[in-house]
Order: sequence, then C-alpha cells, then structure tokens
Amino acid sequence: MTANSAELLLHPVRLRIVQAFLGDRRLTTADLRIELSDVPPATLYRHVGALVDGGVLTVTAQRKVRGTVERTFRLHVDRATVSEAELVAMSPQDHRAAFTAFVAALLADFDRYLDGGAPDLARDLVGYRQAGFYATDEELLGVIAAVQAAVRPYLAAGPAPGRTRRLLSTVLLPAPERTTDQGA
Repeated sequence: MTANSAELLLHPVRLRIVQAFLGDRRLTTADLRIELSDVPPATLYRHVGALVDGGVLTVTAQRKVRGTVERTFRLHVDRATVSEAELVAMSPQDHRAAFTAFVAALLADFDRYLDGGAPDLARDLVGYRQAGFYATDEELLGVIAAVQAAVRPYLAAGPAPGRTRRLLSTVLLPAPERTTDQGA
C-alpha cells in the first residue's frame, strides 16, 4: 500500500465503499448507488475512482449499457488495509478521525438494516454487545487468533443459496484502570 493508504482508506465515503465489497463481492457503480443511496452519484464516482487509482478496487468486467461502459469492480482485500507503520505514525487526532469514520460506516450499515423493512433482531441474528474480561497480552493474542480461526472458513465461503452476507465488526480496547483500591 502507498504511504497515503490511511488517507485513502479512512475517508468516511471510501470506507463505506470498501465495506460494501467485503465478502468477495463484485459490484458496479449502479450496485453501489443502490447500497449507498445517501451518497450523491458524483461523489460516489469520484471516490470509486480514487480507490481504483489507489489499487484498492480493480475492474473485473466491462459491458455496454445504453451507450456507456458499465464496469464491475472487485476489492483487493490485501490492499484495503492500513499498514502497521502508518498506524504507528498516526496522531491521536488521526486515529480519532479514522475511528469516527469506522463508527459512522457502522451506523450507516445499521440504519440501512433498520430502514430495510421489518427489522427483527432475533430472527436476523443481529446483535451488539460488549463484554469485559481480564487477559494478559499473550492470552489476548490467543483470543484474537481463535476468533480469526473461527471466522476464516466463512470468509472463504462465497455466496450460495441460503447464505446471507454478514458483517462482523470488532472493536477491542483496554478498559480504563480503576483509580481506587482494586481489592475493594
């Protein structure tokens, strides 16, 4: 990824475009306009172009539609990440802006779910929770590896009858330390 991958990927609209492709999807700009209907078409086209120029999206097919060329895009997942070096170099303000973009995209996804008909969180297996636990750094790395191992087969499985595309979003933070006696 280029030195500007954080700037490229962590823009709120571009982040939502990238997230629309998760699950090895191939989408046209018309598909994206339906999924991101709140984004003006000119803005959407400009951000898709930036992601293509940055190597994050590639054209997988083209066809003529009413005198214009419709392109189908695919996400390069390996190019849709911010490097460890870039993360370390980001300021607290940069991280705040990136996290805000992430949360805004998550809120937009949830809004689309709620606005998409008759939401039934139990039927649709939708949930949002927070769990607190104690772990050493080594134990936490084991938790992360176990979650990755559990999800990996589903990341590789493509669409099929009976399968619903799911979004798993995670945030892992250390909880604030207690300032009073922890033994109380």
